[in-house]
Amino acid sequence: MTDDYERSKERRRKIAESFTKKVGTRESLRIKAGSQKRQTLWFGLGMFGLIGWSVAIPTLIATALGVWIDTNYPSRFSWTLMLLVIGVAIGCMNAWYWVRKTGIRELDD
Repeated sequence: MTDDYERSKERRRKIAESFTKKVGTRESLRIKAGSQKRQTLWFGLGMFGLIGWSVAIPTLIATALGVWIDTNYPSRFSWTLMLLVIGVAIGCMNAWYWVRKTGIRELDD
């Protein structure tokens, strides 16, 4: 019975240490986020432009390729529409990558 009590006590201690470590990490992230300078308007506009172009460029390239394929190799399928969708998908993945890279995400409350 004493052995079970000791194991239980040790397990509670490990859980408490783990919880304390998680709380400390979370608090240090909050302090770091609070001490950093707020993003400026120019940063927001720049990010907006970056995301817009990262979606627009692949979409336009894929659409132009689709138009070229449709004019040179006619078929019953519209390559323009298929490549338009693929270009938008690639552009959205590209924009997601840039947003993740710059760290624009909310801190969990």
